Amino acid sequence: MLSTFENAALEAGRKIIEIFRAGCAVSTKADATPVTLADHEAEIIILAHLSRDFPDIPVIAEESVAAGHVPDIAGRPFFLVDPLDGTREFVDKRKEFTVNIAYIENGVPLAGIVYAPALGVAFVGESGSAEKLHVGDDFTVDRREKIAVRDEPEHRLALASRCHNSPATDSFLKKHAISECTNIGSSLKFCLLAEGKADVYPRFTRTMEWDTAAGDAVLRAAGGTTLTLDGEPLGYGKPGDPDFVNPDFISWGSRKRALQRA
Repeated sequence: MLSTFENAALEAGRKIIEIFRAGCAVSTKADATPVTLADHEAEIIILAHLSRDFPDIPVIAEESVAAGHVPDIAGRPFFLVDPLDGTREFVDKRKEFTVNIAYIENGVPLAGIVYAPALGVAFVGESGSAEKLHVGDDFTVDRREKIAVRDEPEHRLALASRCHNSPATDSFLKKHAISECTNIGSSLKFCLLAEGKADVYPRFTRTMEWDTAAGDAVLRAAGGTTLTLDGEPLGYGKPGDPDFVNPDFISWGSRKRALQRA
């Protein structure tokens, strides 16, 4: 499955970078979020790969959902796709945008890829194993390295959303005596936890399931966890929720935290 994810993400990333360099118009969706040609073109590419290799698995993809195309996933495994996570970064010519693809079974993200084409890196995770991929200018993988979360250090580093910080986040950092906080866009926050470069990512503003599933899959494969505020693992494809909105959550890179569900 990850080979399909890689091929789809790399091809989508190539198209995104082509549009990134050429420039494109920006539109606003009904939920007031931005969307570009790159979002649509990347989603078309990803859906083609998934439908060819896994024709029986439904796909929940951001732009398709915005257009009213929502397949029935009740009681079924499914894919979650965000073809361009971090559209605001893309529009502002920052390089932190990503391509996200995840596989969900029984509400759990079991496999995923997060690819940052402008940074030349991707992160993949499946079955308790995670890797960082170094991607060349020709959009092929040059090198792979195993990654894992780190033991929680005395001075913890938190990650916060560049565009969606909140007073609740500031309160959490103070309460937990977080010594440092770095702002970064898109699902790369999960990946920094997964490769042991940070310790916690609290999110108390709105996110969608396709925003988080791929990064969460990578983090869990690397030994971390994502918990809701009641201490339960963040679930996907929640029954009775047609909007795919996540509750507030905290992602931890520490294995100790994952075991304690703290």
